[in-house]
Amino acid sequence: MPPKKTREQRQNVIVTLPAEVIAKRNKRHLDELERSNYTETNDFAGLGEDGGDDGTKGSSRGRDRQTISDKRKLKMPGTSRAATKKKSTYAVREALLYRKNLSTLIANSKLEELPSEVPTYLTAVTIRPTYPPRLLCSQKLNPYAPRASDFLSNISNFNIIESTLREGEQFANAFFDTKTKIAIAKALDAFGVEYIELTSPAASEQSRADCEAICKLGLKAKILTHIRCHMDDARIAVETGVDGVDVVIGTSSFLREFSHGKDMAYITKTAIEVIEFVKSKGIEVRFSSEDSFRSDLVDLLSIYQTVDKIGVNRVGIADTVGCANPRQVYDLVRTLRGVVGCDIEIHLHNDTGMAIANAYTALEAGATHIDTSVLGIGERVGITPLGGLVACLYAANPEYVKSKYNLSMLREIENLVAEAVEVNIPFMNPITGYCAFTHKAGIHAKAILNNPSTYEILKPEDFGLTRYVSIGHRLTGWNAVKSRVEQLGLQLTDAEIKDATAKIKELADVRTQSMDDVDSLLRVYHSGIQSGELAVGQKEALDRLLKKHRDQAQGRESSPSRERED
Repeated sequence: MPPKKTREQRQNVIVTLPAEVIAKRNKRHLDELERSNYTETNDFAGLGEDGGDDGTKGSSRGRDRQTISDKRKLKMPGTSRAATKKKSTYAVREALLYRKNLSTLIANSKLEELPSEVPTYLTAVTIRPTYPPRLLCSQKLNPYAPRASDFLSNISNFNIIESTLREGEQFANAFFDTKTKIAIAKALDAFGVEYIELTSPAASEQSRADCEAICKLGLKAKILTHIRCHMDDARIAVETGVDGVDVVIGTSSFLREFSHGKDMAYITKTAIEVIEFVKSKGIEVRFSSEDSFRSDLVDLLSIYQTVDKIGVNRVGIADTVGCANPRQVYDLVRTLRGVVGCDIEIHLHNDTGMAIANAYTALEAGATHIDTSVLGIGERVGITPLGGLVACLYAANPEYVKSKYNLSMLREIENLVAEAVEVNIPFMNPITGYCAFTHKAGIHAKAILNNPSTYEILKPEDFGLTRYVSIGHRLTGWNAVKSRVEQLGLQLTDAEIKDATAKIKELADVRTQSMDDVDSLLRVYHSGIQSGELAVGQKEALDRLLKKHRDQAQGRESSPSRERED
């Protein structure tokens, strides 16, 4: 009986297969890459049994693909008949395609000679290449993901379509006159958004005039307008001077029955007509379904494929009622990414509070454009908020986001829009909420003072803001009070600071102490220590000094009023 071969010997054995089998498997593997468009992991997840010439029979897709196997007996040179039994899938993988044939195919394509900006689908090699993979989108691996191929964040290849002046006009409180629209457009342009979307010029004469006025501002951002999938709207839109037209029509059974009453054949025919007309004017065009997540998937993919073939710049997915969750968003965008070659835009409503998470997930799945509005204003509870999305993207790739946008403009933009629609900026608003960078608990405060990264994923200074450590409450810690003592330039020992902190906590059990209250107490405590009137642990003496200070302050406040009466 021949000795068993070592792992190294098995790896060096060459398996001879018919050329047509190798050709079929090469074709099927490349077709699979074309559909899935992501970097495979080294687990060789992939193909099923040999199918027909079209390479589709017996194959599976995505993460559920089965490990390949081969039921034929393989003749290996230099082996006995006894050694020609069925080989394991490991031997098939080793000798069949991945390490030799696909790598050779990639080498022959001379990818390394292509400029780095040239996209390619050929990135699924099992041997790590010596050059960085060239993907359709810049991708960042999530180190915490169980399957790296499932978590690829395209956060370095996204564009923001800022829709405050379109979706935001549908907010219940919104009324933007021309002056306000221009101010908002200029602020968004200064912030650095790539696109600004405006209300359809077909909506009213004033909307048309406002659209033309903003187009004449010469902003760096591209100006888009949002229209129905109708030739009358398209003819008006292209005459305003916009850089692009966003076309939309409902595709769900709800909207087809109760809104426009058209079937998919009519929708497809009209979409082709409108898109070709807009393209003939030399401007961008996007086609979007409305209520995408309640539309039939076959209908969606069919119409997206159709408009992609005639050269649409982007296709759009819209969660019009806010019903989608991140898994559904990932699956739909992922599927669409394998069907169309154009950019993918996504518009997400926030009815269930998922808009930011869904937007980020869409980028992970291959979307390239995200619709936002300032403070998230829009129909009902609105859409993905600009500030919230920026916070999420900053946390993932701060240097890229800082280089892309003027982050210090965010607070100014939100104040401008909040005033225009007569609302307050929510206290829990990411970045600009009044307590976004406020730290209260003693443990938190101590850590923040030592290293802000302990409890901050966002750096306030990058947004032109400052952090605040709250110390006038019962949860305060002496380290936070010590920091304030040092800021005030007072000389107190740690024991004295701890004693003063105990008094602050005692007073805060009655009512929260303002920063002025805390500062006054610390100054009185310091003065008492310096004069010898006070020592650590002398509560009654401290109470007398504080009462004396309050009486003097009240006397000073009442003196000017008596003088005025005289």
